[in-house]
Amino acid sequence: MLALVNTPSAPIPVELREVAEPQPAADEAIVEVHAFSLNRGELALLASRPEGWRPGQDIAGVVVQAAADGSGPKEGTRVVALVDGAGWAQRVAAPTARMAALPDNVSFASAATLPVAGLTALRLVRLGGSLLGRRALITGAAGGVGRFAVQLAALAGAEVTGVVGRPERAIGLAERGATAVVTHIQEAEGVFDLILESVGGSSLAGAISKVAPGGTIAVFGNTSREETPLSFVNFVGHAGARLVAFFIYESGTPASMGVDLATLVSLVASGKLTPEIGLEDSWRNLSRAATALRDRDVNGKAVLHID
Repeated sequence: MLALVNTPSAPIPVELREVAEPQPAADEAIVEVHAFSLNRGELALLASRPEGWRPGQDIAGVVVQAAADGSGPKEGTRVVALVDGAGWAQRVAAPTARMAALPDNVSFASAATLPVAGLTALRLVRLGGSLLGRRALITGAAGGVGRFAVQLAALAGAEVTGVVGRPERAIGLAERGATAVVTHIQEAEGVFDLILESVGGSSLAGAISKVAPGGTIAVFGNTSREETPLSFVNFVGHAGARLVAFFIYESGTPASMGVDLATLVSLVASGKLTPEIGLEDSWRNLSRAATALRDRDVNGKAVLHID
């Protein structure tokens, strides 16, 4: 079968090659992949991982071989799954505990946006507890996680402010539930009960100045690559506020990920959650898509189809 493999020493960082068929564990199904989405974290790993490494976490497709232990969907079921790697391929072994079935009205492209970005957004929003009538601030609101988080926080009843890097990146956020969009965190008015922070540096420092007493700042990235000096005085006037680090693979059991994927799929199927696909292309054009994502020319997610 064909798969995209890492080629860190070549001008193009990935290459389509013939590889061996996946060998599933007892609790894994073989999925014929129809679409996958890109994550910035995966792209960052291409330069550091060895030749032949197989990336790919977010996949959607059809089960062609059910799990040997009887768990998960049967053969022929349309599914979305979160895999540890090797998902940029025609077929992949996917753990049934991190898999959810897809109804016919959820496309493979839409489903492929959900595993990393959707699960991250859902679990980050939950860190704020009950958000009905409260205020949420989301940095990186134009990105894959951010656009899901804006929608989910608004669905939970929050008044949502998004922070984007450039004005044109704000397109569509008001329609998804943002009541305000700014281009710098210090431009956000008032204080917030939940702040989802992915930029780091001065943005994280600004988040501390914007958190309400007893509120939560959840840190899930550092796209600026800048450090943030902190001291006790930063928290004066923000008594009881907490600073939480979030990592998707450490946020719950595999089984709970499957349950949450099913929740996200249900929200998409009912029209309550809209996956934002800013770029859609053939997997043969991955290098072009990766460049657009790195340059922040993609609002939402980049999805590639296997053809």
